[in-house]
Amino acid sequence: MASIDYYLGTISPYVYLAGTRLEEIAEKHGATVTYKPLDLLQLFDRTGGIRPAERHPSRNEYRAQELPRWAEYLDMPFNQKPAHWPVNMAPSSYAIIAAQQAGGGDLGGLVHGFAKAVWADERDISDDAVIRDLLGAHGFDPDLADKGLFVGAETYGRNLEEAVEAGAFGAPFYVVRDSGQRFWGQDRLDFLDRHLATL
Repeated sequence: MASIDYYLGTISPYVYLAGTRLEEIAEKHGATVTYKPLDLLQLFDRTGGIRPAERHPSRNEYRAQELPRWAEYLDMPFNQKPAHWPVNMAPSSYAIIAAQQAGGGDLGGLVHGFAKAVWADERDISDDAVIRDLLGAHGFDPDLADKGLFVGAETYGRNLEEAVEAGAFGAPFYVVRDSGQRFWGQDRLDFLDRHLATL
């Protein structure tokens, strides 16, 4: 059984566009997924990337064309300028970490739910009420929003270190532990699918 480490930032538009295709692919191949939310902006800083606000205008102009193009292709609602972006990723990330540890709900759905809240639903995923609502909607105890904050913070920081060590530099980023193969971006999920078929 293959094991996939999924490095993600909850405010990433590309994590949103990935939808739940990773979960479908993993189920198809009997693979397991470990979700590793992290501070995506610090990952850029650590690996030679540039934060969106600091990128050359030509890069941001292209991004402004590419994101709605992908959303239309994938038939997903998309708000080019969400009301709550960027926001602090830590609270939603802690909730994912706590939910993964607790088990029992739809973790992939929760991850997608946070990203969708930003890019389609105009919700502030740093708000406790929103976090609690999304936890409950995906089969988790809403009180996880208040539990394990120390462990969440510790794991959140460790995920960043592990991402750098694993060669990740953006999100979504998928690392197949069994082979060491790395896949960056929601547009590489078909390649991940093909790779898992060879294991």
